[in-house]
Parts: sequence; C-alpha cells; structure tokens
Amino acid sequence: MNTRAMQSIVAALGAALAVTSSAGDFHDYARVVDVAPRYEKVNYPKKECYTEYEQVRQERSVGGAIIGGVAGGLLGGQVGKGRGRTAAAAVGAITGAIVGDRIDNDDYERVVERPVRTCRKVDNWESRLSGYEVTYEYQGHTYTTVMPYDPGERLPVNVSVSPRG
Repeated sequence: MNTRAMQSIVAALGAALAVTSSAGDFHDYARVVDVAPRYEKVNYPKKECYTEYEQVRQERSVGGAIIGGVAGGLLGGQVGKGRGRTAAAAVGAITGAIVGDRIDNDDYERVVERPVRTCRKVDNWESRLSGYEVTYEYQGHTYTTVMPYDPGERLPVNVSVSPRG
C-alpha cells in the first residue's frame, strides 16, 4: 500500500473522530429526587354462583284414579246379575276412581322445594403497578419521567450538547 493511500485513510479516520467528538454526546448520572409508584385499576371479572330454593306446588297425579277406576269396575262387575251387573260395574268404577285419586293425591297441597343454581359475572377490580414517576435533577434543572422500574438514587442519562443556532 502506498504512502498516499495510507495518509488518506488516516485523514478520514481523524475527520470521523473529530465529527464524533464535536457532536457533544456523552453519558452522565442525574440525582433522583423523588420516586412515586403509579398504579392502574384493572378489572378481572369473576363468575359467582349460588343456589337458591324455590317452592313448587306438587302436580296432581291421575294414575291412582285410573287404577282405582279399573279395579272398582272389575270388582263391581262381580256383583249382581244382568243389568245390575253393569250398574254395579259403573258404580264400582266411579267409586274406585275417587278412592284411587284420594290415595294417590293425599298430599296434593304439598309444596316441595327445588334447587335453582344461578350464576352471574361480578367486577373484580385490582390495583396493578404500572410504573414509577421519577423526578430527577441534572445541572440545576428538574425533570420528570415515567419508568418501568425504580432507578434508585442515581439515574443514567444521555447528554447531548450542541451550539445554539
């Protein structure tokens, strides 16, 4: 490599260093004056379920009346002769139906309780740390910023110096 090429490379590097150093960017530390945690309210809805009991009137059954009517009709048909047998069967069926209904539905007016499960969503608000409001002082000036962490007593800062213009 010739001397002229080497001088050109050195001159270019020197110029680059001069521009970089004249830009006036450097790192320093600022004194932290105050740190205050910041919270935000967040809703995490929850499902809340409970069981209530409702009163239900028990339904009437017709099974006892049917069975009683058939049994009464058969028994009534065994009594009497001719047309009397038919009348006895009819009276036996009616009586059997009434007796069967009363036996089957003796607690008709009874009210029973039935469980009913009910669910609903309820708000569940929680406070969550969202960051820190940091007040710091550098070169006699006070600044405030929000950071994701507590920086401690000193805060690293980038300083850039340039001429007014």
